[in-house]
Amino acid sequence: MRVLWLAAGLAFTALGIIGAFLPVMPTTVFLLAAAACFARSSPRLHGWLLGHPVFGPPIRNWEDHRAISRPAKRLAVGSMAAVFALSLVLGLSWWVLLAQALLIAVGAGFVLTRPDGPSGE
Repeated sequence: MRVLWLAAGLAFTALGIIGAFLPVMPTTVFLLAAAACFARSSPRLHGWLLGHPVFGPPIRNWEDHRAISRPAKRLAVGSMAAVFALSLVLGLSWWVLLAQALLIAVGAGFVLTRPDGPSGE
């Protein structure tokens, strides 16, 4: 079972790294999933993720406090709004826009209702 958790963690890490360079793909969600998988399979890789200078702080904030920093919330909700605006400009059908609006509302609602964390940032 440990090998499956490790494989999933490596896959999620790869997706997270790809997401750091592609604007339509999330990074933090995949790295949170990777951290959860590594916590069950590889303390060394879990520690590496937590200690990473860029990716570590949001992962630690989530693991320790179930919190999302204010800048991360702004970026997440702003990205959702930008994608929806692009969909409007591209003239996607009403049912696609409706589905997208509902999913964005749920995602934004989740993000915005999480605490900011101990520092408030």
